Amino acid sequence: MEFFDYFVNVPENIVIVSPEFKILAATDRYLKTTMRRREEIIGKVFLKEVYQDPSVLFEENPVIISIRKAMDTKKVDYLDVLRYDLERPTEEGGGFEPRYWEASHTPVLDEAGNVRFVIQNTTDVTERELAKLARKASEEKFKFLTDAVPQLIHTAEPNGACTYVNQRWLDYTGLPFEDFMGNSWQKVIHPDDIYRVTNRQKEAIYAETDFQAELRIRSKDGDYRWYLVRSLPMKDDQGKVIMRVGSANDIHSTKLMVQEILESNEQMSALSDQVQQAFQKAEDQRLTLERLIMQAPAIFAILKGAEHRFELVNPQYQQLMPGRDLIGKSVTEALPEVVEQGFLQILDNVYSTGKPFVAEEIGVEMDWDNTGKVERRYFTTTYQPLVEADKVTGIIAFGYNVTDKVELRQELETLRKG
Repeated sequence: MEFFDYFVNVPENIVIVSPEFKILAATDRYLKTTMRRREEIIGKVFLKEVYQDPSVLFEENPVIISIRKAMDTKKVDYLDVLRYDLERPTEEGGGFEPRYWEASHTPVLDEAGNVRFVIQNTTDVTERELAKLARKASEEKFKFLTDAVPQLIHTAEPNGACTYVNQRWLDYTGLPFEDFMGNSWQKVIHPDDIYRVTNRQKEAIYAETDFQAELRIRSKDGDYRWYLVRSLPMKDDQGKVIMRVGSANDIHSTKLMVQEILESNEQMSALSDQVQQAFQKAEDQRLTLERLIMQAPAIFAILKGAEHRFELVNPQYQQLMPGRDLIGKSVTEALPEVVEQGFLQILDNVYSTGKPFVAEEIGVEMDWDNTGKVERRYFTTTYQPLVEADKVTGIIAFGYNVTDKVELRQELETLRKG
């Protein structure tokens, strides 16, 4: 087998370019990745007559700049991650396909030390970079949601070390974000509360359970206000704690009111108990909603009773099915298609056992726009039991539409297999 046969079968994206930037050779892997035939590119000026991005001038193209640097220095030049879209062949629909690359340019010298040609070796990192962008978008949405709520929101490692606080924490304490990381958050807790709180926190972390405590937090003015802090462990499918999510709700006025009632008249203790109970009931309802917010949902619905009747849906949920009336109807009446797909059994199980259920990237087939056309869309949804007076009275459903993410991954897998 000749050397050329060895070269074209190298399982790397390699193209060889002359000092005049003309393409001399390319591996089969490179041709497949770039959706071109060998006769279309050989002898053509690289990134000018072929693989041209019309939005970038040839001389200003970072790839050309890197190749020139390799020729000038006669050393390998590495190109950082770069977005460079590829033009699809006409028979495949035309247009440009977003791609991200990492590349190296290696000059090959003749006996006199002159550059004979440059070897470009590229790695298609599109899937990795798109995943980064998706993760960044998700993080930005989570930050927006946590900054929008009135509570002080934080996340922590399974061992309790703080990893994130929302803008409310920074505005209230006047401290920079970095001052809360790890265990530095303890500096804003009242000295008389810190020992009790950290001991209770350690017990909750060890037992992998919820943590709740009333404590005083110092403001940027140096004053302390009472807060009810709640921390919940988030677990993976195997039941392992992967992080903790917590909130702090201002109860200063309520705390002072209760203390004043108790101090003003000991015989009004019965009334203070009622006040505490009313506060606790309201707090339980708030914590249930707060848990939803901390999961960063995009769609939200409350289903009441064993028949799972829609009591509340947010605009994002209703927009999924603009032609359907949901409020007051049971899931069976409003969404008969999902019954056949097993969702009613999921709801019944959550309602009867009181255990939440998480559906990751689950497909749902429905006539979403009431046009007679059934489509499959994908969602990641949490079904959380709604508990009132120690009794399950309904279900909170919240999650987000991940159709674009799933379809993009499927498309990338198809391209990779193809």
